[in-house]
Amino acid sequence: MDLTVWRSFVTVCRLGSLSAAAGKLNHTQSAVSRQIAGLERQLGVPLLERHARGVRPTPAGEAFRRHALVTLNEADRAVRAVRDVRDGAFGRPLAVGATPSLAAGIVPEAIRDLLKHTGSIRWSLLPGLSEQLHQRVITGDLDIAVVTDAPPGVPHDPRIDRRFLGLDDMVVALPVDHPHAGRGPVHIRTLADQTWVEDNDGSAALLRRHAARAGVGARIDLAAADLPGKLALVATGHAIALIPGVLTCALRSDVTTVGLVDPPTRGIYAIGPLRDPHPCATPLLDRLATAVAAARPLGYRSSPLHDEVACVE
Repeated sequence: MDLTVWRSFVTVCRLGSLSAAAGKLNHTQSAVSRQIAGLERQLGVPLLERHARGVRPTPAGEAFRRHALVTLNEADRAVRAVRDVRDGAFGRPLAVGATPSLAAGIVPEAIRDLLKHTGSIRWSLLPGLSEQLHQRVITGDLDIAVVTDAPPGVPHDPRIDRRFLGLDDMVVALPVDHPHAGRGPVHIRTLADQTWVEDNDGSAALLRRHAARAGVGARIDLAAADLPGKLALVATGHAIALIPGVLTCALRSDVTTVGLVDPPTRGIYAIGPLRDPHPCATPLLDRLATAVAAARPLGYRSSPLHDEVACVE
């Protein structure tokens, strides 16, 4: 497949218009239309559908768009790396991976602190689930990854250096007008009749395990493709959700949280290759541990003002 065609498709999806994409790419609209039609023939499914104001991806098109965007970003990075070598500006980039909740706040904070002390370095942040990140460390795609031991856990691998960064209390995400919004910690039994949404098996397993210990069930009636989708369903009142406590300060404004009595926890770890670690890996580890400790919402178990307190701290 031609990456030029992939780029055209991603641009059409972003702008919602064939003509706008053609102008952005310096192509004719008919050329872009032919590219998309050829891509649809290769994949065997329609990728775009028309609506009143232009075009949008079909479900299959949206699935392809997400993967295509990752591929195009990686291709652009490869080109930049070659040009850096050509221009004599080559320096080993720092490739960092993180689970979605940690990529939303903890890891960028730690990298910002690192850059204050090291000066400018080239770096990238690649989100993924813990199991995926573990494999990317093994293959050398990542210099360091921040993962959790939520089910299925972090495997013990002799090729990997693993450092414990801290514990994270899970909390419940609620729409801001929920009856329990702004209240202190609640028992899971109080929420047993609620509709829950989950976006991955690990979080769902933590929720079910916590509910089972209390002798109740959790109705996970909705599924989301990812963390933003999960929070969107919470914000619009369709469900509530179990989320990492460290995510509290990075939540959208129409979502709040409430703590749980004796909440489920997950361990946060940094993993990296044993051989040839990146020079910045060790100083980044220390800053990650500090960021995890600062973000853990210790006030959840006692203070009804935990949202404000946690974010200030």
